[in-house]
Amino acid sequence: MQAQEPEYLDIVNDQDEVVGSALYEDVYKNMSQHRIVHILIFNKHNELLLQMRSAQKRAHPNHWSTSVGGHVRQGETYQQAAIREAEEELGIHPVVSEKWKDSYTNTLGHKKFLTTFEAFEDGTRFTVNPEEVERVEFKSLEEIKKMIQEKEPFHPELLFLLKKHFNI
Repeated sequence: MQAQEPEYLDIVNDQDEVVGSALYEDVYKNMSQHRIVHILIFNKHNELLLQMRSAQKRAHPNHWSTSVGGHVRQGETYQQAAIREAEEELGIHPVVSEKWKDSYTNTLGHKKFLTTFEAFEDGTRFTVNPEEVERVEFKSLEEIKKMIQEKEPFHPELLFLLKKHFNI
């Protein structure tokens, strides 16, 4: 495994305008407002691809998450970050369309902008990166609702998106 390059993130104000940048660790230590991307990938049966995060992830390991998700790096657009994350996590270069941009505050009071994209894939092309992803599975929205009721571990940002945009 090669050493990771330092990851810099843009810091943004309440209007989502870049006001600086900092190392990933400092963004979290200082609770600086920053940008996150998510992609929701659906198949022809209108099932959503869920990602089980790797046990090696810094935050929320072994939790179900959006199909693709990650930080917008310094100088990237939301769309560039979404495509990069899809390549890193699933080995794909999807055609994405922007669906929503939400202001999100986690339970610690850390504010983030979440921009969510949508894509359509049949799933035959996924090559999961084991450092990022344990596995992926397509699930119907009803199945996802049942998983939540049964207290399966879900990433809080996915729960936020499901509640706000899908009434789950």
